[in-house]
Amino acid sequence: MVYDLDSIERIGVIGAGTMGSGIAQVAAMNGYDVVMRDIEDQYVQNGFDSIESSLDRFVAKDKLSETEKAETMERIEGTTALDDLADCQAVVEAALEDMDIKQDIFAELEGVVDDEAFIATNTSTLSITTIASAIDSEERVVGLHFMNPVPVMKGVEIVYGEKTSDEALELAHDLAEAMGKETWESDDKPGFVANRILMPWINEGIRAFDEGVATKEDIDTGMKLGTNVPMGPLQLADHIGLDICLHATETLHEELGDRYKPAYLLKRKVDAGDLGKKTGKGFYEYD
Repeated sequence: MVYDLDSIERIGVIGAGTMGSGIAQVAAMNGYDVVMRDIEDQYVQNGFDSIESSLDRFVAKDKLSETEKAETMERIEGTTALDDLADCQAVVEAALEDMDIKQDIFAELEGVVDDEAFIATNTSTLSITTIASAIDSEERVVGLHFMNPVPVMKGVEIVYGEKTSDEALELAHDLAEAMGKETWESDDKPGFVANRILMPWINEGIRAFDEGVATKEDIDTGMKLGTNVPMGPLQLADHIGLDICLHATETLHEELGDRYKPAYLLKRKVDAGDLGKKTGKGFYEYD
């Protein structure tokens, strides 16, 4: 199977949530036609609303003109029908972090897109090899893990599964770079590079707060000033979503043992429905 970046004009994105809408946005901003698919019209509309709000921030900061914003929006079409991705030369799945859901999507997708289409998953913790096992052409499945928020963060983690071909791996790097991103590569091991290291950092920050080591503000300030990161662990957890952090940590705990055991306070916050910025309250409160 031979892949060619120049042949990709239309990109399908499965999932219109935070990650899916962000991927759709950066693809469209870089000249690709995009089909953004979700299971309900309201989810698709929410995705468009998120994209427009993000583009408005770019315009307000003079990083984008009103004309460029309009052109970007025009390149994106929404749908609830997976069949509408049939003419896409590349598809990025960004659905829920659930193995059964992802495998079902890939099994259906294989029968929709062309045999030569490039297909990738944006999973942050789940095995690329296991996701790919749901289809016959496992060699064309690769991890294309964008960082959140996608329109702002420069990094994309490229993950190869047991049967990922060299051609698919190379195209994953090329496609991410064509969207204005920078890449690094990881083997298909739990958490890959980013979350294998990031989640225990966040988890330990939550533990330190729960055990009274310092206030949440001082923990975040200490880590920002002490390690030159833009956000401390509690603030970053709120921005990612505490439910997402818990799910990622539980996955790593299952695979790698007690060093990744989720902090009690993280579980309690999620049970209470305080998921961070998206619900207006996590460790901090948001307007």
